Amino acid sequence: MLRLLFVFIFSISRIIAQDSTEIKRIITFQEKLNKKFSIEDTSPLLPNDLKKFKSLDFFEIDTTFIVKAKFVRTPYETPFIMKTTTGNEPLYVKYGEAHFTLDEKSYILNIYQNQGLKTNPEYQNYLFLPFTDLTNGFSTYKGGRYIDLVIPENESILIDFNTAYNPFCSYNESYSCPIPPKENDLDLKIPVGVKVFKKKQENE
Repeated sequence: MLRLLFVFIFSISRIIAQDSTEIKRIITFQEKLNKKFSIEDTSPLLPNDLKKFKSLDFFEIDTTFIVKAKFVRTPYETPFIMKTTTGNEPLYVKYGEAHFTLDEKSYILNIYQNQGLKTNPEYQNYLFLPFTDLTNGFSTYKGGRYIDLVIPENESILIDFNTAYNPFCSYNESYSCPIPPKENDLDLKIPVGVKVFKKKQENE
């Protein structure tokens, strides 16, 4: 009995420690994103919005929206032009699929690789996950959100929806942003990550 109790306490302590590590990582992500938005050279904000900027609006962190997905490589996909908000024609290829479960339901999301970026050593391992969910147009940007990933080393990939962020065009329409393909529509709410951007009023 004592042994079972010890195992139970150890397991709970391990889960708490893991959650703490994940929360710290997400907070670091939020801090870096806020810093990027606060600096004129890296911010997508319009001048008036930048003057008033203090922080992006984030949902509360929820580690249940961190999923360890099965990664299925799709090596023989044909490159295609992903639609954008401005008509630009960036070339992408479907690099693989993420298979995972949320709320006891199975989902598959396509993961893409930008064919132009992969020639840049800084982005050669970069993967792109655009998606939409049932919060779009309400608490999140109507056009969907993005998650940045890297090429996994094995058959699993970590998808943290807490790191979902808005396209730059949601802050400034002069930016050209990829539109998430229909295949990446999720029929559930993802209430984590960055919320929709609301402009500050002049008197605030």
